[in-house]
Amino acid sequence: MRTSRFIALAAAAILAACANQKEPAEQAVAKVDASLNEVRADAQQYAADQLQTVDTSVKRLKDNLAKKDYRAVVMGAPAVSSEVEALKEQVATAKADAEATLAAAQTEWNELSASVPPMVEKLQARVDQLTKTRKLPKGMDKAAFESAKTNFESLKTEWTEAGSEFASGQAASAVRKARSAKAKAEELINALEVKV
Repeated sequence: MRTSRFIALAAAAILAACANQKEPAEQAVAKVDASLNEVRADAQQYAADQLQTVDTSVKRLKDNLAKKDYRAVVMGAPAVSSEVEALKEQVATAKADAEATLAAAQTEWNELSASVPPMVEKLQARVDQLTKTRKLPKGMDKAAFESAKTNFESLKTEWTEAGSEFASGQAASAVRKARSAKAKAEELINALEVKV
């Protein structure tokens, strides 16, 4: 009789202990989940791999909560919370780097958009002049001039694409194309003897 009473008391104590951990376990999961949701959108953009790892850890906590393994939830929550904090730090760093890169690209774009269009205008005038007069620069034959004209058309296309990309928010790609267009323009200015 004593043994069955002891077993009943032990079972009641275990149930009470579990019940006492239910609320802290639920609060821990809710807190971790809310903290992760604060950074989820940026994490998808700046730290997708680490977000996936943290999501797996949070899912494990939620699974333990669903299984009513409150002790495992309470014990595991601090580690998962640390993972979320590390994710937030990584996202903040990556976002700051991206913003700095974008700011640098915008500054360079401003410089390029001030220098390339006048070069294109001067080249266009020179190509038109050489086409009309048929008097080519020293050392340039008709084939080389046709090649220069083709390169000039390619340069104009590249510059137009760069402008479109910049307008659509792809500053880094736009700057790469604009740099290439400028380099082509400089080569053509030399080849066609454009007075700058």
